[in-house]
Amino acid sequence: MAHKPQIKIPATYMRGGTSKGVFFRLQDLPDAAQTPGAARDALLMRVIGSPDPYGKQIDGMGGATSSTSKTVIVAKSSKPDHDVDYLFGQVSIDKAFVDWSGNCGNLSAAVGPFAISAGLVDASRIPRDGVATVRIWQANIGKTIIGHVQMTDGAVQETGDFELDGVTFPAAEVQLEFMDPAADEEGAGGSMFPTGNLVEDLEVPGVGTLKATMINAGIPTIFVDAQAIGYTGTELQDAINGDEKALAMFETIRAHGALRMGLIKHLDEIATRQHTPKVAFVAKPADYVASSGKRVGAGDVDLLVRAMSMGKLHHAMMGTAAVAIGTAAAISGTLVNLAAGGGEREAVRFGHPSGTLRVGAQASRKGGEWTVTKAIMSRSARVLMEGWVRVPQEG
Repeated sequence: MAHKPQIKIPATYMRGGTSKGVFFRLQDLPDAAQTPGAARDALLMRVIGSPDPYGKQIDGMGGATSSTSKTVIVAKSSKPDHDVDYLFGQVSIDKAFVDWSGNCGNLSAAVGPFAISAGLVDASRIPRDGVATVRIWQANIGKTIIGHVQMTDGAVQETGDFELDGVTFPAAEVQLEFMDPAADEEGAGGSMFPTGNLVEDLEVPGVGTLKATMINAGIPTIFVDAQAIGYTGTELQDAINGDEKALAMFETIRAHGALRMGLIKHLDEIATRQHTPKVAFVAKPADYVASSGKRVGAGDVDLLVRAMSMGKLHHAMMGTAAVAIGTAAAISGTLVNLAAGGGEREAVRFGHPSGTLRVGAQASRKGGEWTVTKAIMSRSARVLMEGWVRVPQEG
């Protein structure tokens, strides 16, 4: 029996923030995968090594966590005043699907550097030395991200002294501006607060009625108080990820929150929407020891936040969830704002399992609706490997 050889696809394996993913230029994908659909999803799943009933992704590029089961497709932009279009695919680890419902804020930091190095940004817009401004159209949610990428001797500068909790080694800083980040989710009417309230009573069978702030900003996120669900906000991954009862509780909260936000029409739809919405719990500042052994003092942060991603407690903080945190913190009366002490603010520093992170946001109320002009945070990114990924031919 004749066996077909594997096909080779140009790709770059990159870290962006506290995530890793496989990056492709759209033009380098096989013809059938250059348009959305089953062929594209099947290819990306095979690249990452999913679905894997063992949950390890050994036969692919994935790292068997929500932070490392990621793919990115970048192309020259079709939008006026943008350099590139960026599409993010969150690959399920153990199920056969790719979730296209949201963005990855961490990998957003790597899009600008990748686009420049891949020749997707007009050379006239790239300084030999200084900072290149890359205008990114985030195609999943239809929003603009501005990436500020440091350049040295005509190349993307990747090394530097910027430190990011959750990342072991320092690198060059990449500043991101998420413009008008309130997500226009289908069914949510484009409202930042789809229920119309800053704090809502969310009935969750088997859990109770929880106070919740449900917000569409960066990524749809459901915030609850840590104390209301039996936590302190100082938890690390092991405290939750080995507790099947806790994981089931969070998934139930997520499902009922998604239904209330209008993101799904029936509870069973949540099974095929692992990436969004996120669930996070907040608490007032307290001392704790981060996963690296670093001590975080109550005086070092404005509040504590822990967030779930793809069914597990995230080891640090998703970049898009950080945008939601910054936005909610800027609006007086949300659970995030109250945990941070209340009042008006344009920036917040929060504690997460790996350390701390600062994010800024400018919010205002117009015509009874809350809007946010942009959220700002800094990440870092670098190329880990480049060349080709190989996948078996179909058929």
